[in-house]
Amino acid sequence: MTPRPVARVAVPVPLRKTFDFLVPGGVAVQPGIRVRVPFGSRDLVGVVTRTDAHSEVPASRLKPLRLVLDAQPIFAPKLLSMLLWAADYYHHPVGEVIAAALPDALRRGGHAEPKQASSYALTDQGRALDIATLGRAEIQRRFISMLRENPGRLINADQCRAVSPSWRRAVAALIEKGLVSVQDTPVSLSEQIVQRSAIRMNAAQSDALTNVIEAMGRYQSFLLHGVTSSGKTEVYLRVVQTAIERGTQALVLVPEIALTPQLIARFRQRVASPVVVLHSGLSSTERHQAWWLAHSGMASVVLGTRSAVFTPLKRPGVCIIDEEHDTSYKQQDGFRYNARDLALYRAKLEGTPIVLGSATPSLETLANADQGRHCRLELAARAGSATVPKIHLVDLTRVAATHGLSGPLMEAIRRRVAQGEQSLIFLNRRGYAPVLYCPKCHWHAHCPRCDAKLTHHKRTHRLRCHHCGHEKAAPTVCPDCGHTELINVGEGTQRIEEALRVCFPEATILRIDRDALRRRGHLEATLKRVHEGDADILVGTQLLSKGHDFPNVTLVGVVNADQGLYSIDFRAAEHLFQQIIQVAGRAGRADRPGEVLVQTCYPGHPYFQSLLTHDYEGFARQALSERKQAEHPPYQHFALLRAESASDREAVQFLFVAREQATRITKQTNCQGVRVMDPVPAPMEKRGGRYRAQLLTSAAHRRPLHEMLGLWLQWLEQAPQGRRVRWSLDVDPADLY
Repeated sequence: MTPRPVARVAVPVPLRKTFDFLVPGGVAVQPGIRVRVPFGSRDLVGVVTRTDAHSEVPASRLKPLRLVLDAQPIFAPKLLSMLLWAADYYHHPVGEVIAAALPDALRRGGHAEPKQASSYALTDQGRALDIATLGRAEIQRRFISMLRENPGRLINADQCRAVSPSWRRAVAALIEKGLVSVQDTPVSLSEQIVQRSAIRMNAAQSDALTNVIEAMGRYQSFLLHGVTSSGKTEVYLRVVQTAIERGTQALVLVPEIALTPQLIARFRQRVASPVVVLHSGLSSTERHQAWWLAHSGMASVVLGTRSAVFTPLKRPGVCIIDEEHDTSYKQQDGFRYNARDLALYRAKLEGTPIVLGSATPSLETLANADQGRHCRLELAARAGSATVPKIHLVDLTRVAATHGLSGPLMEAIRRRVAQGEQSLIFLNRRGYAPVLYCPKCHWHAHCPRCDAKLTHHKRTHRLRCHHCGHEKAAPTVCPDCGHTELINVGEGTQRIEEALRVCFPEATILRIDRDALRRRGHLEATLKRVHEGDADILVGTQLLSKGHDFPNVTLVGVVNADQGLYSIDFRAAEHLFQQIIQVAGRAGRADRPGEVLVQTCYPGHPYFQSLLTHDYEGFARQALSERKQAEHPPYQHFALLRAESASDREAVQFLFVAREQATRITKQTNCQGVRVMDPVPAPMEKRGGRYRAQLLTSAAHRRPLHEMLGLWLQWLEQAPQGRRVRWSLDVDPADLY
């Protein structure tokens, strides 16, 4: 035992524990501050989780802290408590959990307050410039024009981005020409022009708003269940504005980067306070600046994707989770957390209300609402004069489809183009065709590294695996028999786009998927074109299926509605129904009525019959009944042990040994009711050149399951067999792949 004070430090290493270090004399250390510590042959940046008067480690083995990096904690006690709870619940190394909550600069030991930001102004040469001399450099011309409209003022990065998403290259060229100068200014927030709402809320919206406002200052979780276009965002805006008026901050989470541009614009137009954004599309510098503005309290609203749940707030007041059902809130590798669930726990610690909003709530959230864990708020009708779109099924066993598009769908598109209205065609599959096939010898393009076929990308004449990224040139003849007429089987968004261009040569067609939007800022620019009416037909994947408000879209066509209908994933039907309801909700959001055509080979399936009447509630009740009988979540809690290896046998062999140990633990301890399944190959056994297998454990109650997992992990980390494979534990897995 040592009498000197000790700091317990979470270090970013794959070990599920903290490490003790001696606190040098005269140094003040608090939980939540960063310290630099010696760790083996390296110096690492860790975070103090607690301090003690002594350590169980002998004094001779303890090393002193090398450097204290913060005068004040960068993690408030409640946020630090959430991170420690998350490490315990997800059984993940605590140092890696805490590192995930920090911007890159802070992980490396940089100052909490970021460096000064760059701002731009015209030089004397720029003011005297004849703008015509810039020729076809359109972005440079627009940038000079904006600076001239603001004479004598500095322009920051946010204002530059409004000129063009690719503004940096243009500004660099202007600086090189001596037309623009760059200056360092303190990190701050851009000015906002607030447009007060002229929207009148209906009775259901007003009731929802009143309930949330009455809960401010204490913890209460709400399920805001509103049909698409029912005005959930209006409720969010007014809840956030009330929180700001009371001197607190709001955290708003969205599942996809694609949803942020429109929501950011609405918040910045309506909320009389600064808004910052956090998502993976930002640079390290931008993330650090947004983090600091939230941490310091200068930003009143933090809007972001999954990882924004870790953002420090000086005055937390309310949390909103938009599209709470979306599986994008679940991190699928590394630290496998669910941002929605962490937000609920954080709100409970902070003593603030939290709103879970969705038109298609997850079955877990509906079950929790049934049990009284969430207060349920209903928005059963569309806001304003908008009406729910009519849904029709197109029976593909009776109606032929060419390139995936049926006659009724093509005719419906033709009417919209003639009327100047927009159509949205949804297919959740990228590329031109999922299979390149030889009709003579039955060869097909297969990924050499995965149990998957290669997708044909016709425009680049490449074959690409959408699982591991393997890619090669597409052959012009069959590599097995030399046949010269290879066939594209099935449809992707590129093939749908091509077919529509042939049929509607006069129409403006935009494709919105990850292949079409690779460049930074391209998504925002494309969505802007849609809103400005510079598009007749939109073709896209799930990037288009939720959250967007396209007032001129009156037709939605779902090309392949049967994907996932008979999947081995027990959640596939839920996800399918949610996706179709969400994409159908893009139609008829303004004054004009909407129509949805769903192409299917199974029009009599009960799920599609519920879809015809927008009866998500009826579908959910039936699905919950099936889940209960099958002992699946939310009536059982799952944890999935995954393993992968270069050999097709080692992963499964390791899991068989792991199963024996798990069974032994459940028998020898109080972990009663924990079931340990047999190991099985993953549904896609080979992926990225490695063979994968998995072992499922479950229990009706969380406590015995987590007790078993804690003991099991101690064995797994020491097991010799585990060193020959890569393994990971996924608590509450979103899927069983």
